[in-house]
Parts: sequence; C-alpha cells; structure tokens
Amino acid sequence: MPDKDGPIFWRDPRMPFVELRVVREGRKVCYAPHSHLQWSLGAITEGCSTFVYQNKEVLVTAGTLVMMNPHWVHACNPVDEHPWGYLMLYVDAQWLTKLRFEAGLLDRCYWQDITASVLNEPKWYDGYCQLANCLLDDSRALLDKQVAVVEYLCALLCELAGSGEPHCPVTPVKLQKLADYIQENATDDVSLDSLCDQSGYSAGHLVRAFKQYFGLTPHAYLLNCRVQLGQRALKQGQPIAQTALELGFADQAHFQRTFKRLLAATPNQYRQSSLKQQVQGTEYE
Repeated sequence: MPDKDGPIFWRDPRMPFVELRVVREGRKVCYAPHSHLQWSLGAITEGCSTFVYQNKEVLVTAGTLVMMNPHWVHACNPVDEHPWGYLMLYVDAQWLTKLRFEAGLLDRCYWQDITASVLNEPKWYDGYCQLANCLLDDSRALLDKQVAVVEYLCALLCELAGSGEPHCPVTPVKLQKLADYIQENATDDVSLDSLCDQSGYSAGHLVRAFKQYFGLTPHAYLLNCRVQLGQRALKQGQPIAQTALELGFADQAHFQRTFKRLLAATPNQYRQSSLKQQVQGTEYE
C-alpha cells in the first residue's frame, strides 16, 4: 500500500534541470546534516521547523522560503510534534548559472554562491506555491511549466542580487517572428527550447522580452491564440469536446477554464449565442 503521507517527487524528462519534492506530513521526517549537488529552494507550507545552515540554527515557519547553495551542509527538521509540511525545488547548478549569467547577474558563466538563505516575503512565497502547483498539474502544458520556472527564478534571483529587473533589449522583428510561429503552431506542443533555438535568445531573456513587447508570456500568448481559434470553431457550431481536442488542450475542462478566464463566458454560452444568431440571420434572409 502506498504511504499517503510519504514524499512526492515530481520530475519531467523534458525538464531535467528541476525536481520538486512535496512533503505534507513532516513530523516523522528527520534529516542528518547533508548537502545537495543542486541549488535548493524550499517553502515551508505548514507548521514550523529548525533550519541549520551557515553555522546558524533558526526557526522557520509557514510562509518562509529557505535557500541552500550546492555542496553547503544543512539540515531542516520538525520541532517536537508540531505539524510541518514543505516544498523543495532542486535546480541544476549549471543550468541556473547560465540563467543568471544571461540575465546579467554574473560577470562570467561560473557558479557563484547566493548569500541569502531565508526570505519572508509573501510575494515570493505565493509565487513559489503557484509555480509548484503548475509543475504538479498534469494538465499544464510543457511550455507553461518551462516559462513558469524561468520567469519565477529569474525574477527572484534579480531580487536577491538587488539589481531589480535586468535590462532586456527588445528586438521586435525577432519577437514578431516568434509570435507568428506560435500563432501558426498554436495547436502543437510548442516548447521554450524550440523558441530559444529559433530566436537565439536565452530562456530568461526570451520570456522577459516577449512579455515586455506583447504583454504576455509565450505560453499565455499560445493559450490566447488557442482561444481565438476556439471562438472561430464554436461560431461554426463545432462541438466543444472536439474543439478542445483539436486545439491541443489536455481535456475539455481545461479548455473551458481557459476560455472563461479570458472571455468571461463559457464555451457553451459562446457557442449557443453564435448558433442563435445564425438562426436569426436565416429567418431574416
């Protein structure tokens, strides 16, 4: 029988640079001092625990983020019988080094330790939880997850470096070509890697520059294109389930949620309105 309170590990072979661990019941968890090859970013989601790092021991509670550099010894353990739950994101150090370098946060593409170890700001905690939910959601597309990871980590690292937003010079011609590509392939499983290959941009630069120019991340832009195609199909009376499948959504429910979020109306409401107008138009001809 599987242990319902046991840890959950999320991995995707298409995103080998990140791994997420979920622990909902940590009172029975006990760690000896240890280290990781990756940079680790954790969120305390429930209760409290002790965090031993940098020769210090601090009490961390729900809403706190903790960070550990590669190879740095640390330990995080429950306090007596207090509840304790957490999320832990392990990020490949080489991949993260490249992201920091391309964002202008490093002078050379070589790992530099991050001095921050604890962060108590709701903005970053809430963003972390949203990122974790995105990764754990099987209905979310690959591009959605890739963009979520790059956007959150790039913004957080800029914050930690005290540099604010990195300068992202925009090249409209290149970005317009990417937008055109997304429109033409909106029903396919477009990846961030393919967009980077076409533009020559790094992942972090591409996400920021694209959002700066179009007001949407590449994935949000893709979903917007899919909904536009969905409107066209529904106007013609195409069944909702068929439309969702042809547009590349995970299922009809995902299509309905996205459609309503963008248009403040359900696909059925939109389709019925279109069919009614067609009937009325026929009557007056």
